[in-house]
Amino acid sequence: MSQNIVRMAWSQSARKPMIGLLFRAQQHAARGYSYSAFQAHLSSSNVDQSATLLRRFSSEVPASEQMNLIKQLRERTSAPIKDVKSSLVSCNWDIDAAQKDLRKRGVVLAAKKSSRTAAEGLLAIAQDEKRAAVVELNCETDFVARNDVFQYLASSLAKLALSARDPGELVFPFGPDYLENLNVNLDHPKLSGETTVQSAVTEVAAMVGENVKFRRGFIMSTTAHGVVCSYMHTCPQPGLGRLAGLITLEAEDSNAPLDALQRVGKSIAMHIVATKPLFLSKELVSASAVENERDILRTQAESSGKSQMAMEKMVEGRLRKYFEEVVLLEQKYVVNDSTNIKSVLNDLSKEVGSKVTLGNFARMEVGEGVSKA
Repeated sequence: MSQNIVRMAWSQSARKPMIGLLFRAQQHAARGYSYSAFQAHLSSSNVDQSATLLRRFSSEVPASEQMNLIKQLRERTSAPIKDVKSSLVSCNWDIDAAQKDLRKRGVVLAAKKSSRTAAEGLLAIAQDEKRAAVVELNCETDFVARNDVFQYLASSLAKLALSARDPGELVFPFGPDYLENLNVNLDHPKLSGETTVQSAVTEVAAMVGENVKFRRGFIMSTTAHGVVCSYMHTCPQPGLGRLAGLITLEAEDSNAPLDALQRVGKSIAMHIVATKPLFLSKELVSASAVENERDILRTQAESSGKSQMAMEKMVEGRLRKYFEEVVLLEQKYVVNDSTNIKSVLNDLSKEVGSKVTLGNFARMEVGEGVSKA
């Protein structure tokens, strides 16, 4: 009797699409029919058995175990869940084979994604007493910027930039070609071993499923008796952020205490992040920039209808205001707007008993200059 029921079920299923046949086979299996009976039916029918192998195996892996394997592979690779599941299914739920498949597939997908805009990401900084290196690693979304593998890679690139050969320049900006062919030694649960920077970036792009790019960096140094000071803003963890300010402070007397320079220097680096200065001093503002600003101010003053002498005073007064906005030493100090940066340095010089000068400064922001259209 039961055999007749099985034959009737097979006969009805054979006329339906493959997915219906497989679903019915699972129902019979749940009722106690053996897999060998199912295989015998497939052999006697015109159904392509190769098309059933993938489903046949996955049906033998309990749903709870499938979810466990997906979770484990996600933890190993950080790949999107859709790609993790696809690789596990195609590799018959062999987690090691699926991990290898993900890496192979990820490199191809990363190459396809390389043309997409990557304007999010992080800045990473590494520094010692005399030098600091900042790098920018970009991705497509802020979500990926919070990924621990992405953050680890950014920090590793900053450390590599700091340990690379001394460029011999006090301020040395560089592009991706400066580091991409260098070897980096990675020690992370999901990234390990020695590889090139370019390969590491590609592998992380494969893991996170987005376009990832090492965009740029710079190294700032001081050769005198001084310090390199930095400030990172919007920090998910120390040494990482979306905005960075760096300065060098140098004392004439080699016996001057450097801890005071570090304290004030960090505060000025924070000031730089907030105020976006363009020039260090008035003397460094180009003549063309001053003349261009003067022309704009003169045109504005002419519309006031005042006398020529009054208009000239207006222009000069507004020009001083312009310098206070774009020149670091002339800017009002964000910590205390009753003074300016030049006065802060004068006070520091009195504190340490030696003239302190601000050598160089830099400000960097994630995604600045990247077209997001």
